[in-house]
Amino acid sequence: MDTSQLAVVVAAHNEGQRIADTVGALKAAFPGARIFVADDGSSDETAARAAQAGAQVVSSGKLIGKGGAVTLGAQAALLEEPELVLLCDGDLAGSAAALGVLLDAVERGDGDLAVARFARKLGGGFGFAVGFARWAIKNLVGVEMAAPISGQRAIRAEVLAQALPFAARFGIEIGMTVDVIRAGYSVVEVEVDLEHRATGRSWRGFAHRFRQLLDFIAVWLSRRLRGRVAR
Repeated sequence: MDTSQLAVVVAAHNEGQRIADTVGALKAAFPGARIFVADDGSSDETAARAAQAGAQVVSSGKLIGKGGAVTLGAQAALLEEPELVLLCDGDLAGSAAALGVLLDAVERGDGDLAVARFARKLGGGFGFAVGFARWAIKNLVGVEMAAPISGQRAIRAEVLAQALPFAARFGIEIGMTVDVIRAGYSVVEVEVDLEHRATGRSWRGFAHRFRQLLDFIAVWLSRRLRGRVAR
């Protein structure tokens, strides 16, 4: 594709150790693309290192959650009038270069939104949060997703504009998927060989997944109510 017609939005919170590698990999893989780092009130050097690596930093100024921060980044990206937008997380480091297959899937017409399914399982807990996310999407729109909370996504710009603003905090991916499908667009999953900073079975990891689960429940309830109102 013509990467000058591509915008990339990178979600980041305290990713100072990896963000430069992630931005560098994206710049090498997609020359000419505009790269925006949506910094969610990081307290480390995420913003400075992203800027040094060549990204445009869109900072929330304080911690507002992934959904809010990426909404700001996506709004800034759409001002550049791209054809496609690539969304990804800031902890992918060098593996971010593999995301081109998502763009290929959208360009081929396989789907209006392409979601990365990690080729290898990295870290994680017992699957309760992901299981609920999978059930929530199936319950709301009847679609089964193998990777319901993957943040690595390619989407047509006009579809992205209709999906904004994103759901709050960690509800962003469930909300995006449901909203896109309800708007009449298609979603496809693509296996991609990626790696990221995984959370393990430590108390920090379980606390993180519990917060995710609360956000998943909240976005399910909000979309369930919205669907009832629409009918």
